[in-house]
Amino acid sequence: MSGPVRGILEDMDRQIMPAVCEEDTMSSTCVGMSDLSDEILLCILRHVPVCDLLMNVANVCQKLHTLCHDKALLTNVSLSEDYKADDLLLRHIIKQLANHVQSLCLNGCYWLSGSTMDHLARCRRVTHLDVTGCRLTSTCLSRLLSSLSSLQSLAFDVTPRFHSGHLSSEAVDTLSRLSELRQTLLTPSYGVVPCCSQLRKLMLQFDISNVTRDGVGVCCQLMVGQSSVPHYQQLEEFTARLAPGEVNQTLLLLYLAVFSVHVPKRLRVFLVSIPGPNPAHWPAAPSLAQSLGQRGDLVALQLPRTWLDPQSLKRALEGNSPKHLSFSRCPVFWPQVFQSLLEGGVKDATQLTSLNLSGINHVLHSECRSVEDQQLAAETMSQLADCCCNVKHLNLMHTHYHHENSPGLDVGTHLCASLAKLRHLRSLTLPACALSDGVNVHHISTHNSPPSPLFQGLKKAPRVGLQIYKPDSESSLFRDSTTGLALLLAGCPFLETFELIGPGFASALPRLEPCTRASVDPRGMCAWARGVADAHLAALGDLPRLRRLTLAGLPGVLRGTGLVRLSRQCRDLRVLSLANLGSLKTMNYNTALLDTLKECTQLQELRLEQPYLNANASFFEALSCCSRLQRVCIISRSGTFDPSALETFMEHCRCVIMCHVFMSGTLVACRTLQKTLMDRFSSERPALSVVIYPLQHEDLPSVMREIPLTLLDRITLFQSHVAQPPHLSPL
Repeated sequence: MSGPVRGILEDMDRQIMPAVCEEDTMSSTCVGMSDLSDEILLCILRHVPVCDLLMNVANVCQKLHTLCHDKALLTNVSLSEDYKADDLLLRHIIKQLANHVQSLCLNGCYWLSGSTMDHLARCRRVTHLDVTGCRLTSTCLSRLLSSLSSLQSLAFDVTPRFHSGHLSSEAVDTLSRLSELRQTLLTPSYGVVPCCSQLRKLMLQFDISNVTRDGVGVCCQLMVGQSSVPHYQQLEEFTARLAPGEVNQTLLLLYLAVFSVHVPKRLRVFLVSIPGPNPAHWPAAPSLAQSLGQRGDLVALQLPRTWLDPQSLKRALEGNSPKHLSFSRCPVFWPQVFQSLLEGGVKDATQLTSLNLSGINHVLHSECRSVEDQQLAAETMSQLADCCCNVKHLNLMHTHYHHENSPGLDVGTHLCASLAKLRHLRSLTLPACALSDGVNVHHISTHNSPPSPLFQGLKKAPRVGLQIYKPDSESSLFRDSTTGLALLLAGCPFLETFELIGPGFASALPRLEPCTRASVDPRGMCAWARGVADAHLAALGDLPRLRRLTLAGLPGVLRGTGLVRLSRQCRDLRVLSLANLGSLKTMNYNTALLDTLKECTQLQELRLEQPYLNANASFFEALSCCSRLQRVCIISRSGTFDPSALETFMEHCRCVIMCHVFMSGTLVACRTLQKTLMDRFSSERPALSVVIYPLQHEDLPSVMREIPLTLLDRITLFQSHVAQPPHLSPL
C-alpha cells in the first residue's frame, strides 16, 4: 500500500479508536475503521487517488473491495496529478473504470504515450473528457470521438500536426452535439470549433510561437484551410487567454470575427486576457458591451484596456450582478470601475466573489502624475469592501498604497483596515508598499534639506511621480511596524493564498523572449516597499490556513528571520514562491532559508528565484527535509549549484517529478547532468521532467517551448494565481 494511503488509514484509526471505545461490565470493545458505516467510509475514500483506490485499498478486504468499486467513487475520476500512473497502470485502471466513469480528467498527463490514449475509447459512458497536455493525434482524437457518442464536454490540445480532415463523419457528428469545449492552441488553427454548432461554453488558450510578425500568414492559412468559421449561435461563455506574441492576437481576432456581425444572445461570460502593453484594438467591443448591459445576466467580464472606453464599460455593467470582474492593466478604467461598484452602477454588488484590479492605477514612467493620483485610496477601498462584502479573491498587484503614519491619523485609515472588512476573503495579492505603516516624514525632510546654492545645477532634478528606490537608503527612514498587517490578519483569518509582490518586480525568466541581465526596473521600485521587513513575514504566521505563499521583490527583508517563524506557524504550507528578497547584490538570508526549508514538511511545490544563490550541499540537504516535495524550480542569475548534491537530493526525495534549474554553468555540464538525472530516475518516475539550462543562453526560449505547458504555467513562469480566469482547471 502506498505511503499516502497508509497515512490516511492510520490517521483515521488513531482518531476513531480512542473516541468510540465502549466498556461494559463484561468486556471492553473498540470500534475500528472496518466497523464504520458504508456512508462514512465512502466519504473517507473520496480523498484517496483512484489508482491507489483500485490497486491498493481494494485489496485490503472484501468490504473495501466492494466500496472501492462503488459508482459514487468511480463516476468522476481525475488523474491529472497522479504522477505514479504509468501507461501500464493506467490501461489496467481504464478496464475497471470503463463501465462506471462519466467524467474523466487527464489534464496535464504529458508522460502518457499516444497508444494509451486509444484505450480511452473503452469508456463509452464518458460525457466529460479532458486530455489537455496529452499526446493526442488527429487520428486518435477521431477514434475517441467516434466511440464516445455521449460526449458533451471536451478539452484537448491543437498541435501543429492537427488536421480537421482526419476526423471521421462519426467524430464530426459527436462534435456537433458538444456543449463545452476547451482548446489549447499550439498552432494557428480553428481546431474543431467550426464543427461544434451547439457550443455553450468555449475556452481558448493561445500559446503559439511568434513565427510571423504580421497576421497575413495566419489569416490566409485559416481561410484557405477551413471550409467554415465559428458562428457561436448558442454560446453562453467565452474565455480566451493569450501568450505573448502578435500571432496569438491575430488568431484571437479571427475567432471573434463573427461578433462584429452579431453578439450571441445568451452570452453571459466574456473573459479575454492579452499580455503586453498594447493589445490590438477590437472594433466590436462597444457593441458587445451594449449587448451585455441590455440582458442583465452578466456573470464574468474581462477586457483588454484598448478595447473599451469608460462609457462602454459603464453600459456593460449597468443592471448586471457579475461574480467575476477583471480589469488587469486597465488604468483608464480606474474611476469608472469604482463608480460602477460604489454608486449603483451594478444591480447587486454583493454577488461579486472575484475581483482583479492588478495594475489598475499603474502609470507609465513617461507620464507625469503626482504620487497621490497613482495610489489606492483607503477610504475608497473601505467603501468597496462594504458594497462587495462577499469577495473571496482579490488581486491588487502592481498598484501602490503609501500610508502616511502621522500622529494625527487614525490607524483605521490604513488600507489593510479597509481590506479587513472582507471577512470571506480566501486569496489576496497585495503590493509590498501596502503593508508598510509609513515613512518617517521628519527624517526625510531633514535628510532632503535644500542644498547650498553653490551646488544647485550640479544635481539632477528629482523625477515627478513615484519615489525612486535607492538601495543605499537608510533603514531608519521606515517604521518597523506591523499594525496595518495585524488588522488585515485579524479581519481575514481564512486566507489560504497570499501573494506579496513589490511594485516593479519582473522575473528574470521571461516566457518566450531571451533573458536580460536586469531582473527589475529601478524606476518601478517603490521606496515604501522597503518598509516591509522580517517582522511582516513573521506576522504572516498568524494565518492558520495558509496553503500558498508568494513573496517577491521585497528589498527590506534582510536576514529572513521572519520566514523561519512563518514556516513554524503555518504547518500546512503546500506552495512557496520566493523571488528577489533583500539585496540583489548578495544573498543575506541563506541561513534563514535553510532553516525554513527544514520546517516545510508538507511542502509540495517550491519556486526560488534569487541572484547569487549558492545551491550547495547544505541547500539540497535542507531541501531534502521537504519529503512531500513534487515540483521544484530554481532560477538564479550568477548563481551556482552542486551537481552531485542535486543528484543526491533527487535520490532522497522520490516524490519529485519536476526539477527545473536555470542558473549559470556551461551548456555541456547542464546537459550532462540533465541526461544523468533522466536516465537514472525516469524508469521509476514516469512523469519526470528535468530541465537544467544556463539562464542567459540565447536558446533558452526554444528550450522553454518544450516544457509541458501545465508545468510552465503552474510554476516555472512567475505569475499571479489570484482572481485569474480558470484556464487550467478541468471543464
